[in-house]
Amino acid sequence: MATTTFSGPVVSNNGFETGTSASPLAVTTAENVNAAFATTSATSGDTRLSYNKLTFTSTGSGETLRAFSVVTGAAAATAGTINGAHISTEIDGTGTISGAANAIRATLGGTATTPGGTLSVLQLDTNFASGTSVSAASAFIRVTDSGAGTGKLTRLMNIGSGTGVFTAATSSSTLAGGIKIRIGSTDYFLVVASAVS
Repeated sequence: MATTTFSGPVVSNNGFETGTSASPLAVTTAENVNAAFATTSATSGDTRLSYNKLTFTSTGSGETLRAFSVVTGAAAATAGTINGAHISTEIDGTGTISGAANAIRATLGGTATTPGGTLSVLQLDTNFASGTSVSAASAFIRVTDSGAGTGKLTRLMNIGSGTGVFTAATSSSTLAGGIKIRIGSTDYFLVVASAVS
């Protein structure tokens, strides 16, 4: 792929486009189609490699960012992984954190007093065809220790106090069912009750 170099800010009043749906950019060797690398030595304030803001002023819908990976080849991800998005935060070398660091931070908020609708900080969807059969190892959430130093995180969740999602109880009045989870290759159930006291 040919390289074009720009110096200084580059402005386009019509956006930027790489290929089209009818004529996509053809990549035949593994590479980053769009890449940006930077360092920051700022001692305060927030530095962002990419900042996008989309304001909806009417009844339309959409996303500020839509990442869509499609597999059409057989045996894709052999000895690899395909992700719709892969977001990482690393603390390397002598780096330390004096605050918080998150691989993903999702925030839902606003100033509207009665926003309505169905609101969620995180929504997990599936979009399979009706005849699809998935493996027993498939789940809405999968937690793995992928690095060499496994076993460092020993808690599935850390729920801050005062969040309102936890109800202290000494007994449950009615067993309502269970939420199926898989640990290793074995299925277990998180027991849920219809009421607690």
